[in-house]
Amino acid sequence: MNIITEQIERDTKGAGDLLDITSEVTAVLNSSALNRGILTVFVVGSTAAITSFEYEPGMIQDMQELYEKIAPRDKHYHHDDTWNDANGFSHVRAALQGPSLTIPFEGGRLFLGTWQQVVLAEFDNRPRERQIIVQIMGE
Repeated sequence: MNIITEQIERDTKGAGDLLDITSEVTAVLNSSALNRGILTVFVVGSTAAITSFEYEPGMIQDMQELYEKIAPRDKHYHHDDTWNDANGFSHVRAALQGPSLTIPFEGGRLFLGTWQQVVLAEFDNRPRERQIIVQIMGE
């Protein structure tokens, strides 16, 4: 079994930015020359997340509206009392969504559905440069 770790960097526009990173993740897998195993995508930081959905304008808007309903920006968060950075909602959203996604692969291809993409969800209240770790375990 081999383990390969690579890093992807993406700039975001701040809260609500949902970025399709499927092609970058696939490129890392392709460069690994591994045939089968599992691939984990992990975003470094506590105000962003990794998820998977059909990346199209309607779904992007649906997800943005869902995050706003679950953890509204204009609600009081105790985190903001601690740091005065007004991004408590960002931490709550990221904690609920989670920082990683694991995808099996075989024949050098990710087991993703036709309309399933890997998405970086930015929740912080300002633009960020995100480091995304792709770790592949396989043979």
